[in-house]
Amino acid sequence: MDIKTLYDANIINITIAKNAFDTLYSAFGRHIESWQHEVADRLTNSHWTGTASDHAQARIRFLGTELQSAHSELDLVGKALAKAAEQFALAQSHLVRALDDAKAAKLNVAPDGTITWDKEPTSANYAGAGAETTAIAISNRITAALNEADHADQELSARLSHFATNAGNGTGLDAATVAQDLAAQTGREQIPPAGTEPAGVKKWWDGLTDTERQKFIHEHPDQIGNLDGVPAAVRDQANRVNLRNLIKDRETQLANLGPEPTRYLSVAETNGGPVENPDYTEWKRKHDALQEKLTGFQSIQKRLDGKFADGGGPNSDPPLLLLGIGDQGQGRAILSWGDPDKAKNVSSLVPGLNSTLAGVGAGDASTAKRIYQSATTAATANGDVPPSVASVFWLGYDAPQLEGSGSSVLMQDRAEEGGAAYNKFLTGLRATHEGAPAHMTAQGHSYGSLVVGKATQHPGGLPVDDIVLVGSPGVGVDKATQLGIGADHVYVGTAKYDPVADAPSPGMLIPGWAAVEAITNPDGSWHGVDPASRGFGAQRFSVADGTVTDSHDNYFGKHDKGGDSLPNIGKIVSGHGNTITREDPR
Repeated sequence: MDIKTLYDANIINITIAKNAFDTLYSAFGRHIESWQHEVADRLTNSHWTGTASDHAQARIRFLGTELQSAHSELDLVGKALAKAAEQFALAQSHLVRALDDAKAAKLNVAPDGTITWDKEPTSANYAGAGAETTAIAISNRITAALNEADHADQELSARLSHFATNAGNGTGLDAATVAQDLAAQTGREQIPPAGTEPAGVKKWWDGLTDTERQKFIHEHPDQIGNLDGVPAAVRDQANRVNLRNLIKDRETQLANLGPEPTRYLSVAETNGGPVENPDYTEWKRKHDALQEKLTGFQSIQKRLDGKFADGGGPNSDPPLLLLGIGDQGQGRAILSWGDPDKAKNVSSLVPGLNSTLAGVGAGDASTAKRIYQSATTAATANGDVPPSVASVFWLGYDAPQLEGSGSSVLMQDRAEEGGAAYNKFLTGLRATHEGAPAHMTAQGHSYGSLVVGKATQHPGGLPVDDIVLVGSPGVGVDKATQLGIGADHVYVGTAKYDPVADAPSPGMLIPGWAAVEAITNPDGSWHGVDPASRGFGAQRFSVADGTVTDSHDNYFGKHDKGGDSLPNIGKIVSGHGNTITREDPR
């Protein structure tokens, strides 16, 4: 495809061909109706019986099936032409706008796409100091438009060739063949259902045209943005749209709640205390739930807008991608520093206790950024030039909240659900990664380590090369070998005074966490054997001892209190786990 061919293309001719097939389709349908009434129905009502009748009627029914199959094939040809006309028209409009913008910028576009301009400041045709930047941008737009048209051309050619073959060899009259063609057409028009494996999603996405992809992103950003198997850059584009929609929706719902009702009724209880107004109670419940989600979504939007000191805005280095966003349960959010589809080393951290949607934009995004920086430093120190890292923060489940529901940290149901989602997410990253497979590290902090442990127990295991567990209350298994990647690739960091990682004894109190007043576990552990123990069999790396009140939050360099923890994590993420500072198991 070249500029002249696309620019001069008469798209209306494709539409005329499509209309002709539509006319043929309609006429053929009328003939089928006539045949059914005048031939099939008359034969059925003729009272003709016997062996010959049975054979004749069976053949008539079979012929009816063939006619219906041919009718469906004609419809598919018309739809293929209609889709091609839409795709060519869009590509042509993109090209025309790019050429018009080039002309307005005093740039000359040659037939082969080469762009030149007058560089003499005194000339009437001087293109300005920013001409080169503008030329590059327009050249990219022209190339994209030609690629769109070329894709549409190849697709139409393949589809028409397929239908022609069906017509030529008779398979177009076969109900099974036509069913496959109809299923393929339906698949192009529908998003894969929930539960579809990421490899299948990727195959579906790769088979779409640019026009079809943009239509899905525009019309269904909430589904495309959270669909494992869709490329990371596409998910980011869709999720940014969905995030704005979620914010507007919460703002609208809050406004529709109306003014706050009077809190107390005038009627007093028998003891003389005020009685809370039921209308206020219900209003407050809805208001607080909506406000909590809104605050979380706004925090993430602020991060994407670059409102925090450590980056994340439009020109952030590394770029920040929004790989997931949703309002299920307590809220969902997945952020990545760097593109995991392109990076050689990909880390994905699952948070634990008290992680909330509101905390993602500020503190948790900063945690993932520190992991990125540490891994980049380690990669550079070990001669990996250029260093290539993506650091994901994955809040794709409802993390336990100690305040008000402290017992949830002792249960495994959230980890079971989260583990399934996390496994699918990482399988999706494997499917969409470009080039050689990335070195992938799964990280679990606190209760998040149990989520990682559960994720490893799904059929096929967890598609990672290394696992990092910090501040872990157990991962649901008794041996590192049971995590499926080999004990030498399981790394554990545990602060001496971490109350979560330190297996609780009967009646143990955790300072500052009044909701968990008494933990009684006859096994002396939370969720299996202590990962930092000698019996578990993992590699233990050095971290700072910390204190009972702060050690659980210091593994990722917060306030520079983690000691060797973050540098060690960076070495593991960058593929240099053999260089960690080690510590003896306890």
